[in-house]
Amino acid sequence: MTDQRWTLRTANTCYTVRLSPDGPWAELAAWGPPGVEDGPSALDWSHRTHFITPADAAPAEYLPYGLRPFTGSEVVASRPDGDERGMWWEFEGAEAAEGSLRLAFTDDVTGLRTVLGYETVPGTDVILRWAEFTAGDDEVRLERLDSAAVTVPVTAAARLTYLSGQWSQEFQRTRLDLTRGTFTIGSLQGVPGHAYAPWLAVQDGDAPAAYGVALAWPGNWHITAEAEPGGAVRVRAGRVPHEGAVRLGPGETLVTPRLACAFSPDGLDGLSRVWHRYERRLAGERLYRPRKVLYNSWEATGFDVDAAGQLELAKAAADLGAELFVVDDGWFTGRADDTGGLGDWYPDPEAFPDGFGRFVEDVRALGLDFGLWVEPEAVSPGSRLHTEHPEWVYRVDGRPARLVRNQLLLDLGRTDVQDFVVGTLDRLLTAHPIGYLKWDMNRPPTERGRPGTGPADLDAEHVAGYLRVLDHLRAAHPDVTVEGCAGGGGRVDLATLARTDVVWPSDNTAPLDRLRIQHGFLHAHAPHVMSSWVTDAPGILDPRPRSLAFRFVNALCGVLGIGADLRAWTPEQRAEAARWIARYKEVRDVVHHGEARLLGTPDDTTCGVQYDAGDRTVVAALSTGRLDGSPLLPGRPDRLRLRGLEPTARYRETASGTSYSGAHLLHYGLPFAWNAGYDADLVVLTRL
Repeated sequence: MTDQRWTLRTANTCYTVRLSPDGPWAELAAWGPPGVEDGPSALDWSHRTHFITPADAAPAEYLPYGLRPFTGSEVVASRPDGDERGMWWEFEGAEAAEGSLRLAFTDDVTGLRTVLGYETVPGTDVILRWAEFTAGDDEVRLERLDSAAVTVPVTAAARLTYLSGQWSQEFQRTRLDLTRGTFTIGSLQGVPGHAYAPWLAVQDGDAPAAYGVALAWPGNWHITAEAEPGGAVRVRAGRVPHEGAVRLGPGETLVTPRLACAFSPDGLDGLSRVWHRYERRLAGERLYRPRKVLYNSWEATGFDVDAAGQLELAKAAADLGAELFVVDDGWFTGRADDTGGLGDWYPDPEAFPDGFGRFVEDVRALGLDFGLWVEPEAVSPGSRLHTEHPEWVYRVDGRPARLVRNQLLLDLGRTDVQDFVVGTLDRLLTAHPIGYLKWDMNRPPTERGRPGTGPADLDAEHVAGYLRVLDHLRAAHPDVTVEGCAGGGGRVDLATLARTDVVWPSDNTAPLDRLRIQHGFLHAHAPHVMSSWVTDAPGILDPRPRSLAFRFVNALCGVLGIGADLRAWTPEQRAEAARWIARYKEVRDVVHHGEARLLGTPDDTTCGVQYDAGDRTVVAALSTGRLDGSPLLPGRPDRLRLRGLEPTARYRETASGTSYSGAHLLHYGLPFAWNAGYDADLVVLTRL
């Protein structure tokens, strides 16, 4: 057989695929820095197998159950009656172009044609992978339909890094060494969920190189890593059908979600910058629209929303230098608490006696842009919407509908529900000069059914409806900033990030908790999408105190917002806040457009984030240790070593005028003499 291989090249990596000499499948030959493909493949181990098939031992890019019966397959197909489960396909051909590759396989018995898609993303080190299935003359039942599989050679245990947690503790960086066996993360909640992010990094033990995958899918999903015979870990990822299988009608085509694949020779920190560049690419021109300093009234007023109270907060926020005022939950009719109102998206006339339009104009007259919270997928029992359209909610005939947070979930897979949501948002955004929309979702689907329609791919249809509405917002209201939220960080994925401007990582804004959440978040996602607020401390979830400076420095590591009750702040606190906001505005272009480096971890006594753009370096430094004042015994300052600087260059600190060599900052670091009144700092360096 002629050796057929194809190499995809990104800015700093290459990815080589070949047609296996052992059978009709594609397998990975090399993935890493440029030139890694020049030499014997590290994945081309002994072809001898015993008690498994050659396909089970291969570093296959994608294989069906049938050809690969034992060690994990990416697609399981059968006829509608369940007979002849599995496929034994043949290679049909390849289409290769600059930056793209398509490999086609066909199975004569099921009639299913499968195309494996590859595409590089210009200016990044990300390769997108997916699969396309086209049925022949007969219906095909797909029980599993993953997007792709990637293989990483390891000489020791595979070190897996993933982001785990729960509501209020999302994005906790977690590590597992997998020597043998299977490891799986995922969600069946109709969204990526709070427990795991659809993201995984793989390293060969302590070796610095890092491989990563991230799934662009805001529905049910899984990522599975299998430590396989022969010294490799194979990662499969894809969406999970709600009904357990998807039926593909004659001639129909189904395309799986994109799986983004990334590599960095510089470990998890380097891998994070690969993801950051990719997300900046996803933002397109929207990246260069400044993320305004936000004030959100939720933590100050909760459901107790009225024009006078909101305007009092808006004036206080404007005096601090805020640029945007967002009214959160509680502005619409029937919303005195969380038991009613959802679905009836009209301003409460009692809360806004002079009219909602007048209220919006009063906020804008303060020099603030105006934003609004909505939860388009939710409906309250007893609302007008639910009374008129009870068929719009997910339900199972003859079964009770369970309430979560006292609400039900609309079936956004229905086109009439999508049209209602689009019409509602269009009405609000055209009736009033609203420049910011916070889209929340506070419950998962439970009784997920659509009576009278037969089997349906409900999860995928809901995702398609959600993305259709977001795409409409982007096209019809391009100047509106959209924030994604789902009870905190429950719906953060690449498909959502491609259509929103910022996301809300967690409802927990307590300073030290938030530091750990943001540390994990920045491993997978870019600073310009990370909304972060300064709130009152101690918070409702974490009683450990930290200064106002700490809260500001922590929040300005992403997109700065304020959620505290400003009415209770002292004049001194307001003055300090105004100074921090002014400093943030001076550096936000570096934070949002520069290269970010994570310095240490929240487990260290000092950690931070370094941002580099042009000749400027911004360092957000935070003390996580005890704050007992100056040491009674002789001591020395904590130091935070910087990275990525030019050793022979000189750098001047803006505030103090102190000059350092790059070598000094790399070797010794910046000094910080923390004490009870000084637990965070923002250092700006200029390269001379």
